[in-house]
Amino acid sequence: MRAALREFRDFATRGNVVDLAIAVVLGAAFGAVVTSFVENLLTPLIAAIFGEPDFSSLSFTINESRFAYGAVVNTLLAFTFIAAAIFFLVVKPLNALAARRKQGDEPPAEPTDEIRLLTEIRDALRPR
Repeated sequence: MRAALREFRDFATRGNVVDLAIAVVLGAAFGAVVTSFVENLLTPLIAAIFGEPDFSSLSFTINESRFAYGAVVNTLLAFTFIAAAIFFLVVKPLNALAARRKQGDEPPAEPTDEIRLLTEIRDALRPR
């Protein structure tokens, strides 16, 4: 029993599990911020442009069956805005940061004169 508890403790305190838990909590908090941004800033902007802040009332009827396509439009717009916000506020800056870090790690394409000289010296000293 103690071995199982110790194994569970090792699993729960492993870095990946803790990182995942932090990511889930931060993701939920960021989701709330983006949802608020969409509902309180972008939706009124859409209302100012199109005249309607909410498309849920849009529908059509065929043979007494009501198709509320406005709710689908609302959901698609919310998804698009949330995806764009995540892309431009998180993904794009992180990609730029990763590219900037990667630039510093790559060796120069062609050796400099100093490196060539040091290589010649090393090769000359090698037979001794």
